[in-house]
Amino acid sequence: MGDIRRRGAIVLGITGLVAPLTLALGSTPAQAASCTTQAGPYQKQVEKFLGRPVDGKQSAADCKAIRAFQTKHGITPNIGYAGSVTWGVMDLMNKQKAVGNKPNAAGKCPTNKGRIACVNLTLQISWIQDGSRLVYGPVPVRTGRNGYETRTGLKKIYWRDIDHVSNIYNVPMPYSQFFDGGQAFHSVNLSMWNPPGSHGCVNMTPTTAKKYWSLLKNGDDVFVYGRKPGT
Repeated sequence: MGDIRRRGAIVLGITGLVAPLTLALGSTPAQAASCTTQAGPYQKQVEKFLGRPVDGKQSAADCKAIRAFQTKHGITPNIGYAGSVTWGVMDLMNKQKAVGNKPNAAGKCPTNKGRIACVNLTLQISWIQDGSRLVYGPVPVRTGRNGYETRTGLKKIYWRDIDHVSNIYNVPMPYSQFFDGGQAFHSVNLSMWNPPGSHGCVNMTPTTAKKYWSLLKNGDDVFVYGRKPGT
């Protein structure tokens, strides 16, 4: 999420697959310099996801694989413990994959608006459709964390800034397309599964953000629905 800085006199207010992405680690061991030897409460599920032997016991190879996954997606502490946050991210990935090419199977995103960008907060995915025809996606996205939730409802893209920089957080927001106050689609150089989430914007990979930039324009509809777990 970022500020909106226009030339002129317009001043706009700035507000800032089901898985427990933002839950605390609970009984997870404290940060350590090396891999933990403890099996976590989701050991078998994590082993299966990573293609490891599913025995529910922590091995050095298990820990190395879990730790690599945690490091890649910004999950801390990255000590190879199969806790709730790590399994939550994996479970979310499984649910996103299960959507396939039918992200609007439940008919939640309007099909009577022409071209529209849809955001499912529950599954942390987005896509562009035109009527009932899928134009692009679905793709994983990273939406607002607890306290900075991405607001739901029907909106419109009203301002685009390809080289936007937030003066609230002093971070670049490339390919910004604003649809609700300071909330926008924009690219980030983070994993889409990096917890706990954004400050309200819909974060995308650079590839996705560029594609959305090419497919959308001012006045196009955006529909946000669902609820991100942990918010």
